[in-house]
Amino acid sequence: MPIALITGVTGQDGSYLAEYLINKGYKVFGLVRRSSSFNTGRIDHLIEDPKYKDKFDFIRADMSDGSSLARLLRMIKPDEIYNLAAQSHVKVSFEIPEYTSDIDFMGVIRLLEAVRDSGLNIKIYQASSSEMFGNSPPPQNENTPFKPRSPYAIAKVAAYYFVCNYREAYNMWIANGILFNHESPRRGETFVTRKISRAVARIKLGLQDYLYLGNLDAKRDWGYAPEYIEAMWLILQQEKPDDYVIATGETHSVREFVEEAFNYVGLDWEKYVKIDPNLFRPTDVNVLCGDASKAKKILGWNPKIKFKDLVKLMVDADLEREKMILNGTRKKVMFY
Repeated sequence: MPIALITGVTGQDGSYLAEYLINKGYKVFGLVRRSSSFNTGRIDHLIEDPKYKDKFDFIRADMSDGSSLARLLRMIKPDEIYNLAAQSHVKVSFEIPEYTSDIDFMGVIRLLEAVRDSGLNIKIYQASSSEMFGNSPPPQNENTPFKPRSPYAIAKVAAYYFVCNYREAYNMWIANGILFNHESPRRGETFVTRKISRAVARIKLGLQDYLYLGNLDAKRDWGYAPEYIEAMWLILQQEKPDDYVIATGETHSVREFVEEAFNYVGLDWEKYVKIDPNLFRPTDVNVLCGDASKAKKILGWNPKIKFKDLVKLMVDADLEREKMILNGTRKKVMFY
């Protein structure tokens, strides 16, 4: 039974990846930060269901604490590590740039050093981001120059180059997955796509009056998170480590997402959406559109869920969730 360690296991990607690897026959360990509030909602079903008892476990550790990472590696001796841990909210990174850099950049160094010192032969996946490309003209691929425009993106660029350096200097098996935006019903409610889908559901049900947004003209390449999880796994199954762009190759504006979501439930979005200047970023990325030709050729990876289906999927999940809350019947249900 191969052993995998997932940092950031409580996030959208981490929870999907844990399920995916378990279904592949892995024993999965998840790194969970200590918190005074409950932060395991997306993986509670893995923790509580007896059928996962021998397949999943979580361990307290932190990307800001190198000693805890080293101890974790000695305990579980993983075959694969998927480093998904990050302060991943771009707008928030302007407010807490030091913390963002510490986790998203220095945290990667701490992990790489812990692996190097362990002497273990481990394959490592580093979650890089399309935000690294900034305002480089689309479509963006593995050869596109990085022009980061946020503390989050800058930290991710630094981590990317550290991965490349350690791969060359120490012959470590490390790959960067440069994933473009990927969404799902498990997306955090402060991210724009989930903010939209949840607001649409609540407005349709009479629970909310307006949706406040920032830049409606920003364009992104949006895919479906569970499909991107498969790409992560495929990257680590290759004989040699390399870097891959994972994207749909389509770009849509925030405005288009809003229109599609409101139209789906029969509402005129212009009656409900208000622009809040406080939600604009100090510097923003205009257009992101990925060219995943390399992933298609080498990994055999292709996205299946397209933009309109993704929007509908997310709105349907939030409608169901809000109706369950209204009816007082909400249980611990994971939405896919």
